[in-house]
Amino acid sequence: GEYEMQMGYIGRGGGMGEGIGLTPSPGLTTQEAPVTNPRFKHFDNAITQNLVGHKKEVHSVAWNSTGKKLASGSVDTTVRIWVIGTQNGVNQDLRGHTSSVHQLCWDPTNSEQLATASDDKTVRIWDTRSGRSTAKITMTGGNINIAWSPDGNYIAVGNKNDVLSIIDVRKNNAIMKTLKFTFEINEIAWSKDTDLLFLTTGRGGVEIMEWPSLERRCTLHAHTANCYCLKFSPGGDYFAVGSADALVSVWNVEELACVRTFGRLQWPIRTVSFSHDSTLLASASEDLVIDIAEVETGEQAYQVKCSGAINTMAWHPNKYLLAYAEAEKDKHARDIGTIVIWGLN
Repeated sequence: GEYEMQMGYIGRGGGMGEGIGLTPSPGLTTQEAPVTNPRFKHFDNAITQNLVGHKKEVHSVAWNSTGKKLASGSVDTTVRIWVIGTQNGVNQDLRGHTSSVHQLCWDPTNSEQLATASDDKTVRIWDTRSGRSTAKITMTGGNINIAWSPDGNYIAVGNKNDVLSIIDVRKNNAIMKTLKFTFEINEIAWSKDTDLLFLTTGRGGVEIMEWPSLERRCTLHAHTANCYCLKFSPGGDYFAVGSADALVSVWNVEELACVRTFGRLQWPIRTVSFSHDSTLLASASEDLVIDIAEVETGEQAYQVKCSGAINTMAWHPNKYLLAYAEAEKDKHARDIGTIVIWGLN
């Protein structure tokens, strides 16, 4: 059904394991991909590193604010924290959820605090120093989307029943507001100043809500089909929307005007991510490539070859490193649950 598709598309997302110093190891090859833009030829030297540990498909990956830790959430019910650059692997396996972890997000104001949204009808907050769950918040349905406000005070959660809930982190994680929608709501994002909340919808639009009133500011009629994903550029000037119409639209935040669209992929857009300097936008789908576009010109900067549909991806907060996870190819596949880090170290 629609919701299973939605869950697969809107994953975001940490064991004991090998360390992840991003250096090529024997048998690790640099990516062979067609270069379409001579200005980005340096990506020919990109390396890939596989992070192996999850037993099932990964729905969510996210870097913390320092870029030293990558978190991943999986259908295997676990969250893993990968400590990047360590030689002897100080990686954690966070256990507590009893069903799929569909999306996770870091506290923008605390690089050791993480929130996870699970199909088990709970949201958990974790301290990644101790590896313990510091809060378990019971929600009204299976959770698929989660976003922590830039000021660190609120967590927005969307569930399968199209209910938006806001958790007040300052008040013992109480649920302070809930809003039921009569249509499908997908990925959620806060504006840079925490004064607006953006929600992608099954009606091909983006609902923009005032915060804290949750009154509708406006509806952007962005696409002709279901909108699945939305991300703000780190600079806060743009946001990108990915849709089932296989297009990615880039919008100016001030004017709420669409400045360009990218249409190089053939399948519904599952995930988008801006690079740390806001100059590049990665988009992915069931196409076996990740499209990396130059935001200002719309030109393709590079294309990363993949072996499966991409569920989730995230650019590093200060390097040209892209973490991504592919969808399950078959239940006996050895690389099920593998996360890939691609880019320039």
